[in-house]
Amino acid sequence: MLCQRRTHVVLALCLLLVLWQCFRAPTDGLSPFPWAPSRLNAPAACCAPGANSSAWFNSRYNTAMGPLLTGAAHELSSDVVQWWLMLQGPQSGTQLQAIIQQLFTVLRAPTSSMWDPSCCRTCAVVGNSGRLKGSGHGLQIDAHDWVLRMNRAKITGFELDVGMRTTHHFMYPESAVDLGPGVHLVLVPFKPLDLQWVASAFSTGELTHTYVRVKQFIEADRNKVLILSPAFLKYIHDNWTQHHGRYPSTGFTALLFALHACQQVSVFGFGADREGNWHHYWEKNRWSGAFRRTRVHDADIEFSIIERLAAEGRILFYK
Repeated sequence: MLCQRRTHVVLALCLLLVLWQCFRAPTDGLSPFPWAPSRLNAPAACCAPGANSSAWFNSRYNTAMGPLLTGAAHELSSDVVQWWLMLQGPQSGTQLQAIIQQLFTVLRAPTSSMWDPSCCRTCAVVGNSGRLKGSGHGLQIDAHDWVLRMNRAKITGFELDVGMRTTHHFMYPESAVDLGPGVHLVLVPFKPLDLQWVASAFSTGELTHTYVRVKQFIEADRNKVLILSPAFLKYIHDNWTQHHGRYPSTGFTALLFALHACQQVSVFGFGADREGNWHHYWEKNRWSGAFRRTRVHDADIEFSIIERLAAEGRILFYK
């Protein structure tokens, strides 16, 4: 009987070890939810406790900052408007309030239900780094409640590494792609013309050119369009990247969106690949390093912040 019990104990320990090796999260640093991948199918009511706050995190994270433009009158302060209008050169004579009002006659304003704090939401932020190629993260990515992608992210042919699901797709006019049914188009507006474009793309199609030719119409669910607030972009620029780069990248912006909208955030596909090259996973290294050479974004600063968030247990960072 004793021998049989010992055998059962050994088998149980072996099984636990195998499960730990299969499902442990390859993060840098400690996490308050190191078993998160195995929890992703758990009921939404069960939420892991938050990490202990650090002075570094508390000085940057503003719980009152809402990510979305709502269309409320005068919701953008004068300093936000001034900063935003200068992002891509002086914008003279811009009637911003009229542009926003026109926008929300074409698209409906967001509701507060998506920010329900009682919902324990797991989110995967999927970057476009070449380090995703061969990663095999597809199933883990798809197991999250929300899957956030950005710009010209490709899925077909890369499903094993990047997954198949998308719930939110972040873009701006020059990086716009058509979306499948039920996917939220999340516009990252870097200029007033971006607001005018999205309104046009869902109505008249009159706007076809920004500084390059852009899509005249876009295939997406107009009832699920979300517009990031310029105030949210400035908040990231001030509090997080702290004026490194002209403004934050789309990928880093999506990550901060997730920090404000999700209780558990997993991050995939950010940074250089295993050979140190900065390129997209669907490219054959043709434009290696192009992202870092633009000088518009500070890729090194953004990556260091991602590593710090992982070390403090605020995100799970898959390399």
